Amino acid sequence: MKRNIEHQFNMLIREIRKEYVGNGPKEIHTRFVDNWVISEMKGNITNVEHFMINSKEGQRMVHEARTKLVKQIYKEPIVLKKIEELMNAKIVSIFTDIDLDIDVAMTIYVFDKPIQF
Repeated sequence: MKRNIEHQFNMLIREIRKEYVGNGPKEIHTRFVDNWVISEMKGNITNVEHFMINSKEGQRMVHEARTKLVKQIYKEPIVLKKIEELMNAKIVSIFTDIDLDIDVAMTIYVFDKPIQF
């Protein structure tokens, strides 16, 4: 059951990222810890972003844009509803960041109750 919910969660996150960012991560690994869902996403950066991050200013711009965009995505009621329905819990807060040097993003979804399988 845990593998099934993990797969469904990863597919939903990939679908959301693809719809709002233009591409989804190539790999997603998700861990469930009490009321936290922690997703590590590899292969996020687009070709244009790869070009931009060759300079310090480009790195700053891509990091800032990515972080703001992802935070904005999770404010969308339809996105929250999809995640909350799948997890059968309400999202309390979301923390996200991306390391452009290694192309890894981490998002921590904090729910109002422990995730049950």
